[in-house]
Amino acid sequence: MKIAQIGPLIESVPPRFYGGTERIVSYLTEELVAQGHDVTLFASGDSITSANLIPCCEKALRLNPAVRDPIPYYMIMLDRVRRMASSFDVLHFHIDQFHFPLFRSIARSTVTTLHGRQDLPDLQQLYRAFPDMGLVSISDSQRDPIPFANFLGTVYHGLPENLHRPTFSPRGGYLAFLGRISPEKRLDRAIEIARAVGFPLKIAAKVDAADIDYFEAKIKPLLNGNGVEFIGEISDAEKAEFLGEASALLFPINWPEPFGLVMIEAMACGTPVLAFRHGAAPEVIDDGVTGFVVDDIESAIATIPRLLSLDRRRIREAFENRFTVERMAKNYGALYARAYTSHGHIPKVHSEEIVASAMGNAVN
Repeated sequence: MKIAQIGPLIESVPPRFYGGTERIVSYLTEELVAQGHDVTLFASGDSITSANLIPCCEKALRLNPAVRDPIPYYMIMLDRVRRMASSFDVLHFHIDQFHFPLFRSIARSTVTTLHGRQDLPDLQQLYRAFPDMGLVSISDSQRDPIPFANFLGTVYHGLPENLHRPTFSPRGGYLAFLGRISPEKRLDRAIEIARAVGFPLKIAAKVDAADIDYFEAKIKPLLNGNGVEFIGEISDAEKAEFLGEASALLFPINWPEPFGLVMIEAMACGTPVLAFRHGAAPEVIDDGVTGFVVDDIESAIATIPRLLSLDRRRIREAFENRFTVERMAKNYGALYARAYTSHGHIPKVHSEEIVASAMGNAVN
């Protein structure tokens, strides 16, 4: 099958450091190639892939100081994709909704994965205006604000099974926070929890330009004193040791998290996760197996002893059963195949149907 993957341009595919969407696009693209598909990736020129790469800007826009407005580069990319559209059986978009007007006439040949939050009121108007564009959610909770939208299914993210080696006997003796520092990620909660239970906290995170004021005013003062270490951004190669040697990952979010890639990265390392009950957290975490989902700081503090007693081998097994890239690619492949065999029409299916179809039938 000839598949186009249209990735974001803000980061390379895969990203050098932070970049959840770009990382998933990379994992999916490489697995689809490994499964025998003819895949073309539209991304920045510094992307690395075994697929056919169509560079749509010289390098990741975030790393190019000359770039002030990303929109022109997306317009150039979409024009290129549209002119090549007839070369593909399926066009898989990962760039929010920029492409809707231009690709509406061939909507049945497109799949759009929503990677961000969907509770913003303006989005309701957008999805009502483009009911023919087929959407894929990355968690069932992501659909809650827009239940009327044209969802084809839910496909959970997946990681290469051997990307992170599990650590079953960690020696770090610290709690970990990994991701982005912003108000909704609530690093302040993580610091409060770690200090309350007497554990060191290591923070591997980036600060976007939009969040610098928040970091300086709210977070930086909390870093003073013992027990908190700010590391900064880390690469994929550094994650296995950072997460694997941690006693647990803290994920104290305060927003409708669409998925939470860091949670399954921790699970791949055998590391338990403590998350707050927002967004996809209850879907991703098997409560009492891979971690715990709590409602407030007091519950989080009280849960730490049980969290640290969880079986790290069972956590790794749960990751292998639910969140590998092979499973993710097969689930997407089932959607692609339905588009191909029905001449571009992709019928709506539930996520469990995708899984059953994907696991029971090979996609050629």
